[in-house]
Amino acid sequence: MTKRIDFQTDPSQYRHWRVEYDGPIANLFMDVDENAGLFEGYQLKLNSYDLGVDIELADVVQRMRFEHPEVKVVVMQSGKDKVFCAGANIRMLGGAAHSHKVNFCKFTNETRNTYEKALTDSDQNYICAIKGACAGGGYELALACNHLMLTDDSASSVSLPEVPLLAVLPGTGGLTRVTDKRKVRRDRADVFCSVEEGVKGKRAVEWGLVDEVFANSKFDEGVKMRAAELAAGPSKAGAATGIALPPLQREISETALTYSTVSVALDRAAHRATITINGPTDDAPTDMGAFTTLGAQAWLLRCARELDDAILHLRFNELKLGLIAFQTVGDPVRVAAHEALLLNNCDHWLANEVLQYWKRVLKRVDVTSRSLVAIVEHGSCFAGPLAELLWSADRSYMMLEEFDDDDRSEATIMLTSGNFGTYPMSNDLTRLQTRFLGSPDDVDACKAQLAAPLLAQDAEALGLVTYAYDDIDWEDEVRLFMEERASFSPDAMTGMEANLRFAGPETMETRIFGRLTAWQNWIFQRPNAVGEEGALQRYGTGVRGTYDMKRV
Repeated sequence: MTKRIDFQTDPSQYRHWRVEYDGPIANLFMDVDENAGLFEGYQLKLNSYDLGVDIELADVVQRMRFEHPEVKVVVMQSGKDKVFCAGANIRMLGGAAHSHKVNFCKFTNETRNTYEKALTDSDQNYICAIKGACAGGGYELALACNHLMLTDDSASSVSLPEVPLLAVLPGTGGLTRVTDKRKVRRDRADVFCSVEEGVKGKRAVEWGLVDEVFANSKFDEGVKMRAAELAAGPSKAGAATGIALPPLQREISETALTYSTVSVALDRAAHRATITINGPTDDAPTDMGAFTTLGAQAWLLRCARELDDAILHLRFNELKLGLIAFQTVGDPVRVAAHEALLLNNCDHWLANEVLQYWKRVLKRVDVTSRSLVAIVEHGSCFAGPLAELLWSADRSYMMLEEFDDDDRSEATIMLTSGNFGTYPMSNDLTRLQTRFLGSPDDVDACKAQLAAPLLAQDAEALGLVTYAYDDIDWEDEVRLFMEERASFSPDAMTGMEANLRFAGPETMETRIFGRLTAWQNWIFQRPNAVGEEGALQRYGTGVRGTYDMKRV
């Protein structure tokens, strides 16, 4: 699997999903084209999916929020008879590189989290109508919805059969959602995750695996009734018409990715990518009417889309670039003004959606398994959402005082009200709260500096950056850090960084990304799953995997 993976798509290119809009209700059909896999060597039979299917789903979810804000209920269902979804395609998993399997699980986690939280964030409620077999990743698609309906017939069931069939785990949050979200009793969950055939009908309701079950003859009517009931109530203010999300302006070469606000320099010899974000060159729109007119061309939305795409490109297509350095160029006051328009109008549907999108993009940065460093040079614009990158990073370096022969404005950091609650991490704390977990008074000290341009000595004193260096030491200190980081084991770095980034309370989301993804990462390398006689390799042959029975 070496071809470049592109995360940009649109409805005209969909092969696996279709949407029918009916006022406040959208019917989302999963109808996978079995001959349109992302790679050669497998067919996507029984509505099974690969990364290409999930890239389309992520696009559907994103467009639902921006292009169709009138939608209040999304009914996820199958476009095929007798099967809802057979889960992640086993042939694809069996033939994929380890890195692809793990990145695939991470991306599907992020997609499911996005529509799971669409009700809270965007007043869009995803419900799932299950007819036919709903197995493995298919049930995980359903679990991320907020209300599950199952038809009561001999062919319809929900199951997580990965343990008995494949010697792996439900890798997109299945186990966690069964216990933490559905709150299924532990012994019943143990039974459920150990049987291939799954659970049907009234028992699925009794055990809490679905919310309601209908006789087959009444199922369609029951789904329509429930969707209409959940769609009742007032619509979002000003959300009658959405905005279009056109293709990104993007150029990809051997050494760079170039967007309108973001550029990525690829240094393969140094195992490093440098992401430079260019701040806005125009003043902020005067009001939300002007912002809406700009639509996807508004700087804050354009920048979020481009940064999102760049991070995904690096994850999947540049596996040996283990260090990502974030830089910014521009006017921090102007960045803060663009953000302030949205913060001051957060009850406007589009302002809310852009802020929520920045929250998701920053979370994607948090869980990216690369070393992250922020470089605050003169002329930078780390303010508002861009300042969050300073605390997503594992370390940060800031220029101290004026440099010889450097006529750029002196480096500053500008805190805004957005840094104190608008962009929480997966642990439900802000990045500043997480940074100062042992000294919460330091958060208050930072808040007292709201909207003030903080020079390096002040930023370092407040704990906002790791190091501040003057002209004499800057180049050597940054270079030594970069070289040292590139010399460490990438496996050790991934483990260290993931453990250090998520201090504080555990949530369902941190469990999914931290605990479960770590175990899935480990299990995907074990011969019991992926060896020549492992379950993934033997699946479909009629011969079960041969297991090394030693516990570790």
